[in-house]
Amino acid sequence: MDETVAEYIRRTVLKIPRHEIMEMLTMWDFLSKTQLQTINVHQIKERISQEVVQLCEENSASIKQAAILDMIYNHTYRNKKIWTVYQMTKAVGEETDAFNLADFKYKFKRSLQSALKNVTINFREYEDNAIWIRIAWGTQYTKPNQYKATYVVYHSQTPYVFISSLRNRIPLLCQALVHASNYHDIHEMELRSRCLDSLKDIVFKRYSQTFQTYHPRPLQESNVAPEKVDPRIIQENKREKERIQSVNQEVFGEGLQPKIEFAQYKLETIFKGEPEMDILTEKEPFRCVVKFSSPHLLEALKSLAPAGMADAPLSPLLTCIPQKARNYFKIKERKGILSTSCVGP
Repeated sequence: MDETVAEYIRRTVLKIPRHEIMEMLTMWDFLSKTQLQTINVHQIKERISQEVVQLCEENSASIKQAAILDMIYNHTYRNKKIWTVYQMTKAVGEETDAFNLADFKYKFKRSLQSALKNVTINFREYEDNAIWIRIAWGTQYTKPNQYKATYVVYHSQTPYVFISSLRNRIPLLCQALVHASNYHDIHEMELRSRCLDSLKDIVFKRYSQTFQTYHPRPLQESNVAPEKVDPRIIQENKREKERIQSVNQEVFGEGLQPKIEFAQYKLETIFKGEPEMDILTEKEPFRCVVKFSSPHLLEALKSLAPAGMADAPLSPLLTCIPQKARNYFKIKERKGILSTSCVGP
């Protein structure tokens, strides 16, 4: 077994929490049950990793097997990465072809390997027709860097692709995806998060919620048990609290919000006011960037009005993230009216 493969397996094992090592090694299905039983998981992790490497040497592990173990780890801890959503499109009038996994793999590998010689590609299938792809990039003169691999999650029969952080190789990757999946084009949706499952809920419309539909209306009777109210609270405040709860439910729905950790708004606008002010003579628009971040941003926004920290309903710019499937926005003037569009960081 190559020394680089042994070191990569050792480091991968060290990343796995102790109580999950045996479970992931079993899922890996590279070591036999007899070999797994010889591993002492009650010793320090460094020694555990060395034992695993020794067993892998007995089985002559290659970089392919090492990459699969890395894929199992990253699938389990997928929220450690930042995922960006891309959407593929067909040409006008073009119909969707039946998906063939073997054909997809062949075309994808051929497309990348014809453009870049030193690249390793691994596939692994998961639930919901999810195809996980691991790509380790090299150059014309260097071997693939296994420690900086790119991950791609593609759901067959859908136009959506989820890609972990990647910059300089994105054109090659997008070209390979479009070619392999028989689409015509691909574009970034400006929707990013660490929570891959929440991104899927948003783009696959598995999250139901009514945005931009709030209209003031009388409160309706419900069968919910009345809330215990402090008798010192006056009736007016009680009604306002009920109104906020009703509005909040219309805007956000009843269920848990998709997990998004950040949102960014870029502003480009012209100052308006008295022409005597020097700042108004500038032809260049005023530019600024506003960023929101939270471990669970949409749930945090949902709690603002009930907590008395914001008026209800909140601005549609804040509440439209799941509906518009984006959390990067550009706000600019168009014919005298502020408009909103998507933009990158």
